[in-house]
Amino acid sequence: MTIRDWTVSEISKDLHAWLPPRRGWGLANCGLLVSPRTALWIDTPYDPVLAGAFLDRSRALLPEGVSVDRVVVTHGNGDHYWGAGVVPEAEIIVTRGARDQMCFEPPPQQLHAMVFGTDPDSPLGGYLRRHFGVFDWATTEPVQPHTYFNGELELSVGDYPVQISALPPAHTAGDLIVHLPAQRTVFTGDVVFASTPEQPGDHPVHWAGPLGNVVSACEQVLETGAEIFVPGHGPVLDRAGVRAHIAYLERVREAAHTAHAAGVPAHEAARRLIDEGLGRELELPERLVVTIGTEYRHLDGTQRPNIVEVMTQVATLAHQLTADGGAVEERSAEGRSAGE
Repeated sequence: MTIRDWTVSEISKDLHAWLPPRRGWGLANCGLLVSPRTALWIDTPYDPVLAGAFLDRSRALLPEGVSVDRVVVTHGNGDHYWGAGVVPEAEIIVTRGARDQMCFEPPPQQLHAMVFGTDPDSPLGGYLRRHFGVFDWATTEPVQPHTYFNGELELSVGDYPVQISALPPAHTAGDLIVHLPAQRTVFTGDVVFASTPEQPGDHPVHWAGPLGNVVSACEQVLETGAEIFVPGHGPVLDRAGVRAHIAYLERVREAAHTAHAAGVPAHEAARRLIDEGLGRELELPERLVVTIGTEYRHLDGTQRPNIVEVMTQVATLAHQLTADGGAVEERSAEGRSAGE
């Protein structure tokens, strides 16, 4: 995968989406809204190299003399935010909750050191290197937002209205959605992780919750009346695609509550859902341990563990799934050999 594999596609009038060519951690969608006088980004790629490529492609679509002068960040996770340094003059807009939530993640250089400094032969080190080693934050400094808000915020990009709504805690503690009425489009951030039969995605991962809030956020997305939905990750959806995502979330929520009532640990509840085949077409099933763990914390009233603990749980489950998958393949091969 090279930078030229990424595409910027026009999805509505003067509205373009940066769509990564494959699924995986950190490969987030971004948006560009263009007018004769100004331009807006919605989210940024994860590192300066990818963000620079998005900027180059954005400039090719801008009228002469127009620059990207505002960036709306849908939440504080780095894969939607850390590329903002390539537009240093732009106004960065986030929710107040996102400003507070940014303290949860390691800053860019610390995460870079963790990815390349953790033992690659350990489950955590191997997982981090495999999924995050393609990004480079060795010299990335966090960019400080300029504008914080609660509730609703209305902007204009030329003659185009931009309606931004802060959400209750859902994917993170500081999510927002961006509704572009003229384009009949909503950028959902990570309250939606998309998948279609033609372009399967990844299992969602939710850090704040509860899942009831994530479902409510998806319903709010539909209530805008929009027809085009750009998720945080995965393919662009129509209204039916968002409803299918809601059904997935409700299945996970129901399973988590049932397992919790039966005293089943979160990691085991996640494994059971995977073994039952939930989202069999989706990658990164190990992320269910995060989402179910988040739901358990709301049921128990316990505090969120630190990010290293969470990612260790993810990496451990991924290692177990790989080992068990290999064992199943080996037993299958033995059976075929005996049959021959």
